[in-house]
Amino acid sequence: MTPSTNLSSSGAGEEKLCIVNDHMGPFTVLYILIFIISLPGNLVSVWAFIRSPKQQSASIYLVNLLVADLLLLLALPFKIIKDLGAAPWELMVFHCQASAVTIYISLYASIAFLAFIITDRYLQECHTVRSLRLQEVGFARLLSLVVWLLLLLIMVPNMALPIKQIEVLCSSLKQDISLHWHALTVFLCTALFLNASAAVLISSSLVVKKLLRSRSDPKLWATARRVAVSVAAVASAYILSFVPYHVVRTPYTLAQTKVIRDCETKKQLFLGKESTLLLSVLHLCFDPLIFFYLSAPFRHTIRKIRKAPSESLEC
Repeated sequence: MTPSTNLSSSGAGEEKLCIVNDHMGPFTVLYILIFIISLPGNLVSVWAFIRSPKQQSASIYLVNLLVADLLLLLALPFKIIKDLGAAPWELMVFHCQASAVTIYISLYASIAFLAFIITDRYLQECHTVRSLRLQEVGFARLLSLVVWLLLLLIMVPNMALPIKQIEVLCSSLKQDISLHWHALTVFLCTALFLNASAAVLISSSLVVKKLLRSRSDPKLWATARRVAVSVAAVASAYILSFVPYHVVRTPYTLAQTKVIRDCETKKQLFLGKESTLLLSVLHLCFDPLIFFYLSAPFRHTIRKIRKAPSESLEC
């Protein structure tokens, strides 16, 4: 039996082998492509942000989004090796206990910070005392710290709770207490996603409302349209990356916790989860474009890089 099998109970005391992850080849190829394509852009982003001043709340959220991306890039090779079926038992356990949890910490951190970025873009146009306070750098740092601490509080027990010493999928490795905490983690993170989605929806709606109200003033219209385009771009990336995954995540969790026992249903839910998780990971490729588009200091730094070679040629 390989580490890529999943056991499910059927009948009274009889166990039936239900292999749900026997079509991982295409997913593995796509994960490898995502890793190769996204790595240079994120490394350049690290360099650019190190050289860019960070004096705005938006920059704080963008930097934290980059940190989440780097965590995902570090954890992704372990998932690729595991999905290839080439992982030894110790690496399989490490993935289930550490790198898989890191992937989900990264994904939900990205959800939170994308929501903050969209909200911040709207607040830039609301010149009230309250909105200016919300955009203070100190407040952005505090809010970012709260997000990371909350995610660690929810996720880290999944790394520490005991597992069974049998070679099966991550959900089957978990003992009962670990499986119950895993289910609780999923529902808590889903609640975080719903709150972030509400912030994205409200901010996007208010941006559109402001755009429509400014039609009579060409100057206001140009500014409002620029903000609306940036919010629409980030919101589209948010919806594409994270909404399909959460549509599938809850029923898949029911299969993991043995509420759903039918093998064919579990296979379909597993493929749905992997397909939508792939969409979630795809944001690694698009986030450097978001950094470039939304951060003026970041753009300035990147443009200096592009100008440097041409200047040296002229010399």
